[in-house]
Amino acid sequence: MFAYKIKLLAILLMGIALTGKAATVFPGSEWESTATISAECKQGQTELDSYVQKQATTALLAIKDGRILYSYGKTDLPGIIESQRKSILSMLYGKYVTNGAINLDQTLEAANIDDVGGLLPAEKQARVRDLLTARSGVFHAAANIGDDLASAPARGTQTPGSYFLYNNWDFNVAGTLLENATHKSIYQLFDEDIAQSLQLQDYKLSAQKKFGDKSKSNHLPYHFFLSTRDMARIGLLALHEGNWNGRQLIPADWMRLTTSVYTPSSDMHPASTAARHVAYGYMWWVLEEPSDSPLQGAYMAWGLHGQYLLAIPRLNMVIAHQRRVPVDGKWDQPKVGKNAFIHMAKLLTQNCS
Repeated sequence: MFAYKIKLLAILLMGIALTGKAATVFPGSEWESTATISAECKQGQTELDSYVQKQATTALLAIKDGRILYSYGKTDLPGIIESQRKSILSMLYGKYVTNGAINLDQTLEAANIDDVGGLLPAEKQARVRDLLTARSGVFHAAANIGDDLASAPARGTQTPGSYFLYNNWDFNVAGTLLENATHKSIYQLFDEDIAQSLQLQDYKLSAQKKFGDKSKSNHLPYHFFLSTRDMARIGLLALHEGNWNGRQLIPADWMRLTTSVYTPSSDMHPASTAARHVAYGYMWWVLEEPSDSPLQGAYMAWGLHGQYLLAIPRLNMVIAHQRRVPVDGKWDQPKVGKNAFIHMAKLLTQNCS
């Protein structure tokens, strides 16, 4: 019996070493820092310091096993996170899909969704699922910019579910549907279902607001103002499939579904979007990396100008990046592109695994 227990303990310890997840330290009011860093990792961080200082990065934070591995810039400064909001919305959906408040196969017609100028009969057959996967076939103008609508085919030419085009209209209407189903604002839901449990340090419910052009669409985007270190907490929650220190805040099955590939890059439109070689799930981007890459299986929330949140299951690591953008209509500010961010991630993952 004693030998059996020793063997069982060895198996458990091996599992911890391989997955890293059992060793995760979830932050309380403050993050802890990694106590010991290898010489190789320090060298990688030195290279990263040099690279980041040449970028328009406002803040970069890497979390390994729940502790701060690397920190750069003002990680406590809230800023608009742009399209990272969509991945947050995807997380919020999980509870209400699971409890039946939302039916992913409900059509827009059944949900009484319409918009400025009216939707076409064919467009009204798009399902909730099609919105979450950017496959609605509805090419109506959105209340905000930052999508691929300019490359869309003519309205009514694509069957819902058959054609991927990144259109903010889909994601904004997904927000309307969640609010209609729960009778609460997205910000209330986020505060109650996620923010309070994660003890976000810099988040203020009163600072969150919608804005957009209602002459184009009735469905406004739900932008968030969050700090880099608070985004990292959200990434840690996603990395652990919705579990926060033993509490299942988001159904694990939902997190696995939404962060898995639904649309490979080869099936995307236009060609410039396909050329990024990043797949899409349910409002999460999924990296297309070879099997021997530490980033294989990683998924990402991605916002305009350089807002990134990368979850790396293989290494139990989260990397949050922000490029602070003034909310004043000036879109000519320096950006941090996807390739630059992925290079930052690789400097960490190749040296600090």
